Amino acid sequence: MKTNIFKKLIGFVPAAILGVASISFVACNPEPDESNRYTATNETVGSFIKADSMLTSFDYILTRVGLDRMMMSYGEYTCYAPTNDGIQEYIDSLYRDPESVDAGNPHNGMEDHGDLAAGQHAELEWLSDSLCNDIARYHLSNGLNSVVEMGGAGATISTMLGRPLTSKVDSLGYTVLNDVSRIISEDNIVENGIVHIVDKVAPRSTRLLADELSRLDEFKLFSWALEVTGLCDSITKTTKGVKYTLEDLNGDCRDTDGSELYWPEECKIAYTIFAETDAVLASKGITTEEQLVAYANNVYGGAAGWYDNLIEKGLWNYDKQDYVKDVSTGNDYHNRNNALNMFVSYHILYAGMAKDQLLFENKTGVSVATSCWNYANNADQYDYYETMLPQTILKIWKPYGQKYLYINRYQTFNTLTDSLATMGINNHTLVYQGVRIERDNVTDIVAYNGYVHRINDMLVYNEQVPKGVLNERMRFEATTMLPEFINNGFRYMLSSEVSALNAGGSGSRVAFPKQFFDGVKCYAEGSLLRYNIKGYYNAYQADAFQGWGKYDLAVKLHPVPSGLYELRLLYSPMGHGGFMQFYIGTSSSLADMQAMSIPLDVTIDETDPRIGWTVWYEEPDLGVATDEAMRNRGYLRGPMSYTSHPERGWDNQDANLRGSSYGNVALRRILDTRNFKQSEDYWLRIKNVLPDGDTNKKWQLDYVELVPMSVVNNDMYSEDWY
Repeated sequence: MKTNIFKKLIGFVPAAILGVASISFVACNPEPDESNRYTATNETVGSFIKADSMLTSFDYILTRVGLDRMMMSYGEYTCYAPTNDGIQEYIDSLYRDPESVDAGNPHNGMEDHGDLAAGQHAELEWLSDSLCNDIARYHLSNGLNSVVEMGGAGATISTMLGRPLTSKVDSLGYTVLNDVSRIISEDNIVENGIVHIVDKVAPRSTRLLADELSRLDEFKLFSWALEVTGLCDSITKTTKGVKYTLEDLNGDCRDTDGSELYWPEECKIAYTIFAETDAVLASKGITTEEQLVAYANNVYGGAAGWYDNLIEKGLWNYDKQDYVKDVSTGNDYHNRNNALNMFVSYHILYAGMAKDQLLFENKTGVSVATSCWNYANNADQYDYYETMLPQTILKIWKPYGQKYLYINRYQTFNTLTDSLATMGINNHTLVYQGVRIERDNVTDIVAYNGYVHRINDMLVYNEQVPKGVLNERMRFEATTMLPEFINNGFRYMLSSEVSALNAGGSGSRVAFPKQFFDGVKCYAEGSLLRYNIKGYYNAYQADAFQGWGKYDLAVKLHPVPSGLYELRLLYSPMGHGGFMQFYIGTSSSLADMQAMSIPLDVTIDETDPRIGWTVWYEEPDLGVATDEAMRNRGYLRGPMSYTSHPERGWDNQDANLRGSSYGNVALRRILDTRNFKQSEDYWLRIKNVLPDGDTNKKWQLDYVELVPMSVVNNDMYSEDWY
């Protein structure tokens, strides 16, 4: 019988209570100073490793870089400790790797001791400090990860190296990391975490995404297309190349209570590629490069008739150094208006995600405390991501009750209903099942700067996408509009993980430098950027982009097909909320900004006559009349699909964001109705308009909705509550 790992860890008392000198910080997110931390007297991750004769090599590596002290100290860690034999096999492979010689890096940076004779092994001492650091940190994670959490469909584990581990269960029932490292001794519970013993060092790719893809025989055609279009050169970045300082946070990385928050000192960049295997292409009659080109020409050759961005602005032609409104079907593949280039670019996202990170899913068999608090209850889960095909997005959708994820699945009248409190089952007809993302019995293809996911059908941006798939109420979460959240591991991160990054300090929020996001423009020096880590919030997906101060900032919205839309914002009424004026602009320039509606006072209670919210399920018509009255005042209730606190045992009626007598109320504010063009960028400006610029009042960006007016004013059906 396994020990319950979620029991409260005991045996640690903060240093200040013990009379030991407290931790001092010279910055808000320093490297932990283990010399000044209280050390556990009972068995810890560090002492467990030192006591096991199979783990002496890993202990050497930890000690070499000083992480053995951290593993002896207070915290919550999970260690995936490779055996001596596993480490020996790994360093032998590093030393003998012929590719490292070809790349001009003999022995992968290990000390050169000449060719190894048959049966001779490399020595631990030949490892560089950098290699020891990488090996150690890649096998350590903050927080607690049991085999239960890593089993089933698998999981993606954030490591101290900043590179993820992926897990799955093999045919023999073992949990395996990165498809190679088998856990042979699981869930060893110690005072400051969990130790899993693995039989091999978990491999990690040092190759960029295109290079990793080119090595895989199953993607020869797609890899060729990625190369000839030059799009492989568009996915080479790994960081923004900037080191941030406290000054970049407007000198403030504190929470409202004065506690110091973690903040990132650099910004990582990653990508996701959805790719057809050669087998999938062959099933469509495509076995040659010429046939793939012909397919792309057929799909995109007529795009000038329905691709709004092409019609309105055009795509960049490198040869002409100008935007061109015609599609090229020739062999100028590097031009963005070339059909093959358009085909490939729609497969690439600006956010790097493992297969279990694509959607906010409620994980079966995983406790609420470690998975998520707010999740789609009896409802479909979906999200939208921007692609490298200019001004386009794709939708990833997990139908309720199914395990598969689909790209651009399309059903008629989606987000509309013919019944109260339903998702409109009676009026939905499936037009296109969508492109399935393969994640059954497959391991993520992980490169240094992103992921490749296999898909089972041809992924294209055809006329059906803007006119069918996206002709619905679109809900854009802040963390998908700003891919930096995803690429740096903050979306879906646990507070315990953040706390560990923060040397044991607050893990409730992360502070961000004002230049961290490409899609955020700060106009006022007092604009403080914060992210509420997944937790007990009345918020969609249990998190929120938030801040306070004398704020004045703008956030770039997702592009949408051209048309007339209603723009809405989700928020939670709260006494410490702000008084905000919203603007919309086609650039981040203040000169382009136009004010929308009257300022939003978040402090107004939902029951105030100016809003008129009621407990909907206590009314004979389930709140329909109230809904109409609220809309006339510029408000809508929150979505019924997302629950607020399911861990409390509340049923869907009581816990959903539509609101209940328990106070789990979220509201949507209608900001504007206007024409959006696909060819234009749109920025949503949020400005503190309190007379004295009260610095304690918060702004919050949970999600925005862009809803075609054909959906809002549908003459047959009403918008569903989900």
